[in-house]
Amino acid sequence: MRLHLLEVAAFGPYAGREVVDFDLLGADGLFLLHGDTGAGKTTLLDAIAFALFGQVPGARGEVKRLRCDLAEPDERTEVVLELTVQGQRLRIVRGPEYQRPKRRGEGTTTQQAKASLTWIGTVPHGHVPEGVTRIDEVARTVERLLGMTAPQFFQVVLLPQGEFARFLRANTTEREELLERLFGTERFSDVESWFSNLRTERGRELDKRQQAVRELVARYGQVAREDAPEESQAEWVASVLRAATERVVRAQQNEETSKAAAKVAETAWHEQQASAERVRRVRNAHTRLTVIAERAGERAEQAEEVAAAHRATGIVVDVDLLDKRKREFTEVELVETRSARELVKLGHEGADAPVAELRAKAGSVREEAGALAELVVEAEQQERDHKRHGQLRLSASQSAKQVEELIAKLDSAPAKVSELRARAVVAAASEAKLDGVRARDEELTSALRDAEQLPMAGGAAERAETVVRQAVDVHQQARQCRLDLRERRLEGMAAELAAGLEAGEACPVCGSAEHPEPAAHVGGLVDPAEERAAEKAEQQAEKGRQRAETALNDARTRLAELQARLGERTRDKLVAELAQAREFASSLRELAGQKVRLEAQVVTLERDAGLLTERRRAAEQAVTEAETGLRVLAERIGERERRLVAARGEHPDVGARRRHLLSLVAALEALADARTAVAGARERLAEQRTTVEVALESKGFASVADVRAAARSEELIEKLEKSLSDTRAMEDSARQTLTEPELAGISPDDFVDVGSAADLAQTARVEAESALVTLKAAATQEADLTGLSERMSAALSELAPVEERFAELKALSEVVNGRGQNARKMSLRSYVLAARLEEVALAATARLRAMSQGRYSFVHSDAAGARGTRGGLGLDVLDDYSGTVRPAKTLSGGESFLASLALALGLADVVAAETGGALLDTLFVDEGFGTLDAETLDIVMNILDELRAGGRVVGLVSHVEELRQRIPTRLRVRKSRTGSKLEVRSG
Repeated sequence: MRLHLLEVAAFGPYAGREVVDFDLLGADGLFLLHGDTGAGKTTLLDAIAFALFGQVPGARGEVKRLRCDLAEPDERTEVVLELTVQGQRLRIVRGPEYQRPKRRGEGTTTQQAKASLTWIGTVPHGHVPEGVTRIDEVARTVERLLGMTAPQFFQVVLLPQGEFARFLRANTTEREELLERLFGTERFSDVESWFSNLRTERGRELDKRQQAVRELVARYGQVAREDAPEESQAEWVASVLRAATERVVRAQQNEETSKAAAKVAETAWHEQQASAERVRRVRNAHTRLTVIAERAGERAEQAEEVAAAHRATGIVVDVDLLDKRKREFTEVELVETRSARELVKLGHEGADAPVAELRAKAGSVREEAGALAELVVEAEQQERDHKRHGQLRLSASQSAKQVEELIAKLDSAPAKVSELRARAVVAAASEAKLDGVRARDEELTSALRDAEQLPMAGGAAERAETVVRQAVDVHQQARQCRLDLRERRLEGMAAELAAGLEAGEACPVCGSAEHPEPAAHVGGLVDPAEERAAEKAEQQAEKGRQRAETALNDARTRLAELQARLGERTRDKLVAELAQAREFASSLRELAGQKVRLEAQVVTLERDAGLLTERRRAAEQAVTEAETGLRVLAERIGERERRLVAARGEHPDVGARRRHLLSLVAALEALADARTAVAGARERLAEQRTTVEVALESKGFASVADVRAAARSEELIEKLEKSLSDTRAMEDSARQTLTEPELAGISPDDFVDVGSAADLAQTARVEAESALVTLKAAATQEADLTGLSERMSAALSELAPVEERFAELKALSEVVNGRGQNARKMSLRSYVLAARLEEVALAATARLRAMSQGRYSFVHSDAAGARGTRGGLGLDVLDDYSGTVRPAKTLSGGESFLASLALALGLADVVAAETGGALLDTLFVDEGFGTLDAETLDIVMNILDELRAGGRVVGLVSHVEELRQRIPTRLRVRKSRTGSKLEVRSG
């Protein structure tokens, strides 16, 4: 892949359209993107990544805010990239989604994302000449041509040193995550998960089967009423089953014996019951005859009472009817009296007139009342018209008042609309300023945080310098101590060797068996253990020194970053600017918050003005209609009033006069009806008296009182007759019972002992039932134990192969996941990643040894971690100066940069080989050169020169001034008030 041209417009810090010609910059194979911190150097790399994949690397991609805040509203945000991939030149144009001001009206609208890919020159096979315009299809085409995904591209082409510095210092888990993301080993993780899930699933199945066996054993013990032993359960099951069978046999024998005894006792008890029943029947028959004889007189009186009641039954109806005729006559007389009084009360003098005269008078009065019916309707209408007249007068007054109020409101409406429109314009302008004010607030807040952290960073740098000085002193002292001990040991080495000489044994130096003058040392000899302790102390002091130097470099870098970002601004100045900006923002938010409400009020007020105009016209029309109705209604009321006055006479109104006439008609007719009813009731009473007198004489009663005394209800008569009939039947039944053959010779005083026979039968029956229950329980237990025994045998036979398969799966799953028999404690995924890391370490070692002049090389370790933790991803550094393997964390700042760069280049080589990326002709290295001294920078530059062999182009991104002197052709990025600008220089 080779880049040719890059255009950015309103992207990141670039407010306008800027063009980068990579063909010109990469003519020598190496160029520099140089500029101040924050000028937008890395933004150019983001633009390349965005054009290719629609996303930017690292944390910047999470914000998703790519448009320049200072760009003109009509300037479209987009990135254009021309490149050659696999011999095919293409042009990609991509724009992000962002908010832009509306072209009509106020507010913002969403500018949708877009992407297009067009071919320059020959169109590849399988593609259309028009290119690709869908965003997802552009992304797929780019990935297919490059042979790598966006994360792989960011690691292979854009080499961010910070991530590899963290990779050097990372633990096993963090390295595993990064390598897995780069090499795509998720399938091995899936294999581990598959084994774990299968083991869990099979484990649940095994647990389920084992639990089923345990439940069967527990159930067997529960049925057998014994506790299951821990061992020899099969023998225990067989012995329990044999004992249950023996209990069933004994229970059957006991049940047959008890059943025969119960049958004999039951027969004897039934015979005694039969004898006792015959004695009871004889005794009951004698008792009933005695009682019947004692109540003979009472039965005679009941017979006479029944006969008298039958004679009175035919007369009671006539007597009751006579009483009813008397009540009817009294009631109609009372009605006649009240009707006469009511007629007098109404002012009529003819209350004593005959019935015919009363009815004639009622007819004439009714005709007079009928003639007044129409006038009553007119009187009701007259009352309604009076109310309507008052309502019309009130409506006319209210409508006139409403017209005056609406005219006043309409006169003041235009001024209010103008005022609200002006306030709405101010609110809209305030809302448009809010985005800029928010950005200013965020910038000041970030700067204030930097200003507050600046004293702490300075103090941390000073403390780090003190720690470095102390660590240097400690290291020098430890080193001097080791040198002194080694010198002393060398001086006393001859004496040390002489002390070990034995007579007759060869000297380890000269080989002679004679030792005429062995050397002697006046001072004490140095113990080798003491020398090793001194070497260890020196190494520890050196590590402490390196840690202190690393901390100092980090503290100075942090302090320099804060100072560069702050410039000349102080904390007090930032606090004042932030307070002023927030106060201004608060006032803008308050005004902007009124925008919607004010616009709604303007619309509402204009709509209300139209409604008020319509209401005024309606009110004026209502006044005219009310006045016209008043005139017409007044004429109608006057004409009707003259007719009503003539018709009501001496009464208050026509209705009152008509009601009086109708009441008089009702009273006349009521008196006539009452006198007719009195005459009829008198005749019926006389007839009924004659009928009752004849009935008393025929039935033999002297008076009505005697009839009422002899009368009985039908229920009582039936009861008395039934009692007499039952007594006769009882007497006949008792005498018939005593004549039965089976009761002959039995006396009512005989006694039969049934209780003893019953007790004996009950005891025998209980014993038989108990034996039967025992037999059923024993049989049930034997059946349950037999069934459970068969189920246990089947479950155990099925459990054995499942346990064997699970043990095999468990061992394999533990090995795959780095546990159990896996001595290296490496999972399958870690094993694969360890092999890839070993490849990366080999490729990076070649770079690192050249950069460090042969001092450092990477050492990959697949040993298990401390305390049995997972291994396989260890990455240390071999220091050839000391011959020791050091953790990568002990490297200084410059050394860490070299190691990170070597690791990044090595990883790029491996990943490029993985993805078929041998044609990656353009690389970018982002920052990190400021930690190198001049000599090391020369070495690094030589390595970078080697990278451009074969036509490869390498772009460096840095603010280091010395690089400007080393690279003749460069791209400088500088800041301006309206956004960053690109300045291209060639030398």
